[in-house]
Amino acid sequence: MAAQCCCRKAPGAEAAPARPPPEPPPALDVASASSAQLFHLLHLQLGLELRPEARELAGCLVLELCARRPAPRALVLDAHPALRLHSAAFRRAPTTAAAAPDLPCAFAFAAPGPGPPPPPLPAFPEAPGAEPACSPLAFRVDPFTDYGSSLTVTLPPELPAHQPFQVILRYTSTDAPAIWWLEPELTYGHEKPFVFTQGHSVCNRSFFPCFDTPAVKCTYSAVVKSGVPQAPSGVQVLMSATRSTYVEEEGVYRFHMEHPVPAYLVALVAGDLQPADIGPRSRVWAEPCLLSTATSKLSGVVEQWLSAAERLYGPYMWGRYDIVFLPPSFPIVAMENPCLTFIISSILESDEFLIIDVIHEVAHSWFGNAVTNATWEEMWLSEGLATYAQRRITTETYGAAFTCLETAFRLDALHRQMKLLGEDSPVSKLQAKLEPGVNPSHLMNLFTYEKGYCFVYYLSQLCGDPQRFDDFLRAYVEKYKFTSVVAQDLLDSFLSFFPELKEQSVDCRAGLEFERWLNATGPPLAEPDLSQGSSLTRPVETLFQLWTAEPLDQVAASASTIDISKWRTFQTALFLDRLLDGSPLPQEVVTSLSKCYSSLLDSMNAEIRIRWLQLVVRNDYYPDLHRVRRFLESQMSRMYTIPLYEDLCTGALKPFALEVFYQTQGQLHPNLRRTIQQILSQGLGPGVELAAEPSTERDTGADTPALLLSDEAPGSAISLRDVNVSA
Repeated sequence: MAAQCCCRKAPGAEAAPARPPPEPPPALDVASASSAQLFHLLHLQLGLELRPEARELAGCLVLELCARRPAPRALVLDAHPALRLHSAAFRRAPTTAAAAPDLPCAFAFAAPGPGPPPPPLPAFPEAPGAEPACSPLAFRVDPFTDYGSSLTVTLPPELPAHQPFQVILRYTSTDAPAIWWLEPELTYGHEKPFVFTQGHSVCNRSFFPCFDTPAVKCTYSAVVKSGVPQAPSGVQVLMSATRSTYVEEEGVYRFHMEHPVPAYLVALVAGDLQPADIGPRSRVWAEPCLLSTATSKLSGVVEQWLSAAERLYGPYMWGRYDIVFLPPSFPIVAMENPCLTFIISSILESDEFLIIDVIHEVAHSWFGNAVTNATWEEMWLSEGLATYAQRRITTETYGAAFTCLETAFRLDALHRQMKLLGEDSPVSKLQAKLEPGVNPSHLMNLFTYEKGYCFVYYLSQLCGDPQRFDDFLRAYVEKYKFTSVVAQDLLDSFLSFFPELKEQSVDCRAGLEFERWLNATGPPLAEPDLSQGSSLTRPVETLFQLWTAEPLDQVAASASTIDISKWRTFQTALFLDRLLDGSPLPQEVVTSLSKCYSSLLDSMNAEIRIRWLQLVVRNDYYPDLHRVRRFLESQMSRMYTIPLYEDLCTGALKPFALEVFYQTQGQLHPNLRRTIQQILSQGLGPGVELAAEPSTERDTGADTPALLLSDEAPGSAISLRDVNVSA
């Protein structure tokens, strides 16, 4: 059998680490319907067939698990209405499974023929003696929430505790929120179909039945057959796995993740992707027309970031760190899938945002992937710590001034969100309460990132030395790696590591109690000292004051010696954000700003251009509307279209928005098209819906990360500009 390595270590290159002893039951998760507390999940195996023409995935899932207590009546898994379960079966694990529970099985894929082919069939490796037979199991699917269902599988009676067994589920998934099928026209190359998955927070229950909670982790393996011609001339398949091979004779890809991960970090992408090495343990994957740009921007620097992170927080434990650039339909900026970061290609033109976003995902390798929040109600344990680590890495590689500038930019956005929501908003708590039925993605907001960061920064200041705090975080990762934690685990570890602080009762300081940090609404109780960034932030403040002085000294503002063409992207973005906060501005101010900066800003990256164009729209500045049209005609990404449509629809420019949308909707993913239609429909009266161009694509109604907080309608005051859309 000829096996060509396509991205990672060859199978068997390293022995799998010894499996840890059984863990205590996972934390309760209100977002999961599963019976995860009754079982210990050892390993999961997936046989997947991609069927792009039908926009369907056919799967066979083999769960290897054991009961924590004798005789459980049923196994309950998270599922989704998009999943159609064909069969369920039980198999007692062979005696060899106890020693090697992740021994892979093979999968048989149906040959093409009339009618829809069945899902793959498992073929288990031969074991000494008679191979355990599979017996069918009864199952039922019940409603759970609007983002999922519960799948109950009846188990054989008198099942012993701690005895490994397997449950085999064969299914098909159509129009699943986790699986994004793209026609060739929605890719950069316009030649081949593309598919990717996005599991965060609770979408992967539509990819495969699972314990869809961050409290449960296991290793996994997968065999994937693509429904289109294979590499190198066809579609390349990648997964978030430590080992990956393409078996040419079988036309399948094999993947293995040797470290335990939660279900939401199982990720797949397939498309016209080509690789290029950018470091000793990193490569980028991108469509051919983007590969040289991606390589030139990241060659060498990713290794610098990984090395800096290792100096701070210990060895990188995932083997490779690869990056795949996805088409503009990717619904967020980036996702920290282990070994294989997903990132939107649109960010390539904005160098500083690319740097920060990739470093943030690098930081997740320690905080989020290795040590994970046990419930979505404490998402800050991943995002706040990853943001802190990201800024330690940027300080090590780019200096404190740049880090302080980026922090000031993000904290500005946090306070903007606070103004819009009010200081008593429950989503501003670090330990946010997730009510039953509410999608956890509604809790993903700037408080998770920036208020969480401020708390972690405050802890670092308590110990008086950033290096000592780095040592603590290194010990914390070493203690909890490959497990899921709650806030008390972090805080208890902190006080144990610094016993002198425990003696001083720092957790109970008036006004700064740890409990208050976690459960008080409103802004952070303390913010970092950003004075080291004053050389970069002071010119921004000076120019902003010149342009917003009353009355405006037009000569002084226009003749300012501050040259924004030499500014960093974050400086210009911060300046424009502050002007946006003050909009609408006096018309003479907008006119003068346009004369001074419009042509220059129009030549800059998309992160700058969208902010200037939002100024144009919010101030009804008609002379520059042609730039808005041109921008929307060239963009297919949520992050660069929705903010403008939201602003256009709040005033007199709605007819203009409708005109541009009708001209450009054919180039948008159906999910994005639907969202923009909802924005444009606001105020048209009950029952009025916008007509859309006929499309061969199905609208999956995908459960994308909630960029609007709570259940606000599109077009509300909180736009994508006001939230962090990196995962």
